Amino acid sequence: MENTLNFIVSKEEASMRLDIFLTGKITGLTRSGIKKLFSEDKVLVNGRPSKAGHRIRFNEGVSVTVPEQAPLTLKPEELPLDILYEDDDVLVINKGAGMAVHPGAGRITGTLANAIISHTKNVSRIGGELRPGIVHRLDRDTTGVLVVAKTDPSHISLSKQFKDHTTARTYLALVWGTFKESEGSIDIPLGRDLTHRKKISPRTRKGRTALTNYRVLRSYPQMTLLEITPRTGRTHQIRAHLSAINHPVVGDRVYGRKKPAQGLPKPLDEALRKVKRQFLHAQKLGFIHPVKGSYMEFTAEPPKDMDDILVLLKGLYS
Repeated sequence: MENTLNFIVSKEEASMRLDIFLTGKITGLTRSGIKKLFSEDKVLVNGRPSKAGHRIRFNEGVSVTVPEQAPLTLKPEELPLDILYEDDDVLVINKGAGMAVHPGAGRITGTLANAIISHTKNVSRIGGELRPGIVHRLDRDTTGVLVVAKTDPSHISLSKQFKDHTTARTYLALVWGTFKESEGSIDIPLGRDLTHRKKISPRTRKGRTALTNYRVLRSYPQMTLLEITPRTGRTHQIRAHLSAINHPVVGDRVYGRKKPAQGLPKPLDEALRKVKRQFLHAQKLGFIHPVKGSYMEFTAEPPKDMDDILVLLKGLYS
């Protein structure tokens, strides 16, 4: 059995590559699956077969014939969890690097969601089958404190706190460059980048308000350790904002530098060349307990890979 899906390109979607457009529209298909649709002439633009790289235009009609999809089912996996706190209503986790919070395109295993349903059967399902208890998220390679809702009332309460920006969130970020001021704010609207549609940036047709506060904790030649307090919750906000002011997070392969820094001490240069992720860590999360009504706050120290670099910097420049 096959299904035909029809879409009309909006003004915001105009100029996107057709394959990227479809990746955001069709769930359950991997990139290779979408590529196969093009090879079989099952993707039509205004009634004619099109190529993956076609730049779609406003008001174009896109028709896609796809095989009938079996519903995705999230399977429990006994993956390591660093649990900071747990009761009948919430679960607080120190998420490690390399673990996506929930399934995405082409990824249905190895996520925090898989680990959660293995750890406990009591979890909110408000977010859907593939996002059990997920109230907020951290990027796959961002580490730190994350709260999970175990009941539907808890999910509703926590979601409102995040929406109203009443939670207390603090991040640590090791970034490139030095700052003249000891603290500041980045108030730059963000949205999907005009050219690179998987990136968030100020180069967008329809930016949404985004505000990030920062404070310098320690300065080093060519690098700075920042304490970050996001006041809004846009996708990739911290990474995109820091990149926008030319202070990208160290190790960030999407928003960071394309070439290694020059003039670093050899031990530091060698250590940084081994870094495989952005050094962004959700150090603190505070919220009102959805049932007890009391304020709760949890902290997690930076993981070993980030801490090793911080110790090395301190030793070199103390």
